[in-house]
Amino acid sequence: MKHIIKNREPQEFSDWKALANPDWHPDYENLSRDEKRAVKNALMEEQGYICCYCERRLEDDDSHIEHFKPQSDPEVDPLDYSNMLCSCQNQLKQGEPRHCGNLKGNWFDARLLISPLDPNCEEHFAYTADGHIRPADKSDNAARTTIEKLGLNIPKLKALREKAIEPFLDEKLNEHDFSQFVTGYLKKDP
Repeated sequence: MKHIIKNREPQEFSDWKALANPDWHPDYENLSRDEKRAVKNALMEEQGYICCYCERRLEDDDSHIEHFKPQSDPEVDPLDYSNMLCSCQNQLKQGEPRHCGNLKGNWFDARLLISPLDPNCEEHFAYTADGHIRPADKSDNAARTTIEKLGLNIPKLKALREKAIEPFLDEKLNEHDFSQFVTGYLKKDP
C-alpha cells in the first residue's frame, strides 16, 4: 500500500455539486456520467494509475470509485472527494476471487483498516520474495486485518508481486535485506 496524497476535486465535480437548489440536491446516485468520469480520472491520476490497496495497475474498464469510509454509513457524505479513492476489480470474472475495494464492500473499522491516505501506511507492511505481504510488525493487528479484509494475499496478487520483484532479486539477500530493498525501491522521490 502506497501513501496517496489527495488533490483538489475536479472542477466539473465542484460545479455539478454547486447546482444544488431547493428542488434538487446532488447525491452519488444521480452523479452523471461526465462528472463521474472526471472524478474517476482525477483519482486515477493522483494515485499514479495504481490501485489504492494492492498497487496493481488500474485499467479504466476494470476499476471503480471506492469510498474509504462506506457510503452506507449515515455519517459519511458520499460526495466528499477526500473520502474517494480508485480501486481495481470493477468487473468480476467467473471464478476470480474478490479483493481490494470489491471485497471490502461496506466493512469499515477505523482501528483495523489502514488507510492509504495515512502518510505512514507503507510502514505497516513488509513483502517477501515470493510476493507475500505481511505486517511489518508481527503484533500489528490493523495490518493483519487490512491484509485479510482486502484479500491482499490471494494467489493472483502474490503472483503479480513476485513477478514484479523477481528481476531485482539477488540470491545473497536475506529476508530482512530484501524487505529493506523493496521498501527503498517503493519510496517516492522527494
